[in-house]
Amino acid sequence: MVGVHGIGKQLLGEGTLLKEWQPAMADGLRRAGAGDAVSESDMAMAFYGDLFRPAGQYLAVGDPRFTAADVGEGFEQELLLAWWRSAAEADPGVVPPGADTLVATPRSVQAALRALSGSRFFAGLALRSMVSDLKQVHRYLLDAELRTQARTRVIDAIGEDTRVVVAHSLGSVVAYEALCTLPGHRVRALVTLGSPLGIPNLIFHRLEPRPVGSGGSVQGVWPGGQGLVWTNIADEGDVVALVKDLRPAFGQGLRSARVHNGSHAHDATAYLTDELCGRAITEGLA
Repeated sequence: MVGVHGIGKQLLGEGTLLKEWQPAMADGLRRAGAGDAVSESDMAMAFYGDLFRPAGQYLAVGDPRFTAADVGEGFEQELLLAWWRSAAEADPGVVPPGADTLVATPRSVQAALRALSGSRFFAGLALRSMVSDLKQVHRYLLDAELRTQARTRVIDAIGEDTRVVVAHSLGSVVAYEALCTLPGHRVRALVTLGSPLGIPNLIFHRLEPRPVGSGGSVQGVWPGGQGLVWTNIADEGDVVALVKDLRPAFGQGLRSARVHNGSHAHDATAYLTDELCGRAITEGLA
């Protein structure tokens, strides 16, 4: 089994993430009645976070000290406002954006960051980390070289014996695109957690390979053969997973599931401990 992490992990590594994912995944498998289905040696982590880490930056330094002024026009401002709208829908404590914020301005960017910092989802997350996450998503989609390098990390981790790929957050985009470049792969189960894959225009329409069709009938390419079972799992309050149900975007063959992660709506380990996640993994290994 191969795991693919999400955004904001540039100061970690394969071993660190495996120590987080493995016990959480084991709990999810136990909930599904298959506690012994996967051993530690059965799982690899496709790590690409270091591609976002500035050269020569030590762990003690942390992320670049971004401010509201560093949120770029266009994509970054649009995604930030989309997060704000989603947070307001899921959290009654977040004041929703007004009509004036439909056109992004420095003032509305500051208002969005201020509102998100008080939400359940982003509580305790430094402003510079929120801006850094925005920039990671944008850079992955914009920087062709980095995009290829990240996908290659996943491709290299997938072997002839890989049966399950579990991908979280931005990692679900990387994993999806990697699987699409591997015709004939033997992965039986793709499990995406807190995925932004369905966000129209910002993510979905920028995927490689491009979705096919025209108008409202555009559909994403299926990332495998007919035997692949794709399960997408999202928490209702997960702001990153703006589109919870990916079936309209990728077809009715995809299984869509909702879970309840409490205040840790987007946390990978919260997703992994859920029975539905454990069941999807178990089915892929059967």
